[in-house]
Amino acid sequence: MSVLGSPDGVPPYIFLGNKGYKGPSVGQSGLVIAQRDGEIAWFSPITGGSVADFNVQSYNGKQVLTWWHGIIGSSYGKGTCYIADSSYSPIATIKGGNGLVPDMHEFNLTDQGTALVDAYRPHAANLTPLGGNAKGTIVSGVVWEIDVATGDILYEWDSFDHVPVTETKDQFFGGTPDNPFDYFHINSIAVAPDGDLLVSSRHTWTIYKIGRRDGEIRWRLGGKKSDFAFGPGAGFEWQHHVRAHGTDLLTVFDNASSPPEEAQSRGLILRLDTQRMHATLVRAFTNPAGGLLADNQGSMQLLPGNRAFVGWGAQPYFDEFDADGSVLLSGHLPIGDQSYRTFTGDWTGRPTDKPAIVVQPNPARGVVAYVSWNGATEVASWRVHAGKRESALDVVAQLPKSAFETVIPANSAGPYFAVTAHDSSGSLIGQSAIVRSS
Repeated sequence: MSVLGSPDGVPPYIFLGNKGYKGPSVGQSGLVIAQRDGEIAWFSPITGGSVADFNVQSYNGKQVLTWWHGIIGSSYGKGTCYIADSSYSPIATIKGGNGLVPDMHEFNLTDQGTALVDAYRPHAANLTPLGGNAKGTIVSGVVWEIDVATGDILYEWDSFDHVPVTETKDQFFGGTPDNPFDYFHINSIAVAPDGDLLVSSRHTWTIYKIGRRDGEIRWRLGGKKSDFAFGPGAGFEWQHHVRAHGTDLLTVFDNASSPPEEAQSRGLILRLDTQRMHATLVRAFTNPAGGLLADNQGSMQLLPGNRAFVGWGAQPYFDEFDADGSVLLSGHLPIGDQSYRTFTGDWTGRPTDKPAIVVQPNPARGVVAYVSWNGATEVASWRVHAGKRESALDVVAQLPKSAFETVIPANSAGPYFAVTAHDSSGSLIGQSAIVRSS
């Protein structure tokens, strides 16, 4: 991963779920927390399936890591949602219910200890208006609100009960039990300012405001039946990742692609006037190289001061923008890799395992110690200890932490070595096992 820009900015960390696109990853698939300079702070490799929607959120008043892991098909996924604490230990899982399992597109925690999760459900449907069979098969978008502590489904909304298949903007194909038509393609769920829900449907180009109690559609933004008129540049197509901010602002990742509808994808800030039913563009953020189209996936995160952090989904890039649209930071994964969404945020990691140390002979003198502690974000410096006996080790070298792995020359023959990790005040926060040099 390569990052250019402002390494000392805030928030200090970047969160990615690295995976290959329609094939093996160029890099290793897994969960990544990176510093703003591109150095890895924590990496958890994933074997089997894919990961998506890796983020830092709040649960029971504490920061947690959240992600989805499962199998991704041609249009949606089937898997499990995970929550982990500051030690990176899972503390909760969400596995769905009512005969369905969570899809990869949304895992959004609320202040009420619940999770907004999506799923896909097959239905028999009359597809003759789309050129299909009267006894065709579709998949709908299902919204769940789930109690994290119990796993109980508190609320369920199914697009098939409220949105006709004729609202789709996707080109019809399939429509059979083996190849159902994904007419809706749900890809985000968020809480509206008044407590109702905002549901994004990629394949209808619409954001639906739905009642959290009765499930009725309050309004549609975009698509064939939009209740809003759009100002210049405020429209979107094939969108992802809708979030509300305050009483009238909305952020959207506007893919505008697959097939292409515009020249480039954009991160949007929109202002909604629900009295006049009018949507106005506040700011559009585009990749500095220009002409970048994300056929799928993507995220748009609003930061303090109307800065924005945009993950370009199917394209292996992410950018941070100032409020005026100038670029503060740009990064990319290896070509061929991607992250469904990419976020920035604060995080304090305190792993329960020990720091790692490897000691090798130094051709000049003594040894070289290679030290690291995966996920420990509070390490400011390292001290290497050595001695002739395991019970009598003295400090022989110390250096500030310089990277994920810090290389420390030590003028000692040992043969026993250990390393201690210290925070910015010099306090001890971790100690490795004692190793013997060869």
